[in-house]
Amino acid sequence: MRLLTRICWLLLGVLFIFSGLVKLNDPIGTAYKLEEYFEVFAASVPSMAGFFLWFKDSSRTLSIVLSSLEVILGAALLLRWHLRQTLWVLLTLLVFFTFLTFYSAAFNKVTDCGCFGDFIKLTPWTSFSKDVFLLVLWAVVFFNQRYLRRVFARGMLGIMYMTLASAVAIGIGVRALGHLPYFDFLPYKVGNDIGKLMKASEPLRYKYIMEKNGATQEFTEYPTDTTWKYKQMVALNPEAGPKITDFKVWNDQGDYTQELLKGNKLVLIIQNTDKADRDRFLMINKLLQSADSSQKKISHLVITSSSPAEFDAFRHEVNLSAPFYYADATVLKSMIRSNPGFMLLKDGVVKGKFHYHDIPTRATLEELL
Repeated sequence: MRLLTRICWLLLGVLFIFSGLVKLNDPIGTAYKLEEYFEVFAASVPSMAGFFLWFKDSSRTLSIVLSSLEVILGAALLLRWHLRQTLWVLLTLLVFFTFLTFYSAAFNKVTDCGCFGDFIKLTPWTSFSKDVFLLVLWAVVFFNQRYLRRVFARGMLGIMYMTLASAVAIGIGVRALGHLPYFDFLPYKVGNDIGKLMKASEPLRYKYIMEKNGATQEFTEYPTDTTWKYKQMVALNPEAGPKITDFKVWNDQGDYTQELLKGNKLVLIIQNTDKADRDRFLMINKLLQSADSSQKKISHLVITSSSPAEFDAFRHEVNLSAPFYYADATVLKSMIRSNPGFMLLKDGVVKGKFHYHDIPTRATLEELL
């Protein structure tokens, strides 16, 4: 039991730190998931819609707080610092996450919980099972604390360690919030060929689940016997399917998607005009103008998910002069965690991504191309 308790103690602490760090790598992505939850709760409980929508507006702060808390509590657990109190706070956080993952799984809402960001994709029931497993680890540690009496940091030393852990965790999250994620796990990361990822890597193969007289049978080819009733079609090699399925760019003249994937393009992405930062547009406009005279023949354009009327008012407000196109809001959020943000493309290959706090020079763009 002593060995089992120590294994559970170590696993619980390490998993909490790992989970928190993955979320802190991309706090905006974590905030998007929280926003989805609050929107669902607001729609499900109309009498409390204002309460949940208030939390939705604070989702980025909550993202940093909850993700940092995971790291801090994990560190406190491994140091056995105020062990009993740490375990009670851990339980509160675990119950909260378990409720969210159960709600997602049972009601098919927010189907990717974001537990490990885009680094590890978990289905709702897998996420719920993971949280139940963590609760089991917690129970083993809580009811066998007598085997964990040794504290690795007491008194002032413990306070110093926890202060350091808190500063590091919060600092990592705040830095990622004001720039781009340290590690990009999205399909539009630097080096990816968008056009290639929009196609299957090999022909998809399927199996057909059919039913007749109460019996179910699987076929690799659709049966010609019409007495079989169709139930389900399942891909045998889903990993070969397109990694990008919803990328489409258009304007009033029609589809621009394939044209965007040709030549050198500097794309300014404005996810929505309501929340777009306006302070950097003097520098942004200078970069767009300088790109026109580049020997690399860089074409610049804007992609937004805002309505034509909203974007028209916005571009006059910030003196933005560039051809503009439209795309789905979710696609733009996946393309870059910055509003506005730049993406540099060369024949559809992502050569660079830039937060509005890190606006590049023309020379930097030319070097990347």
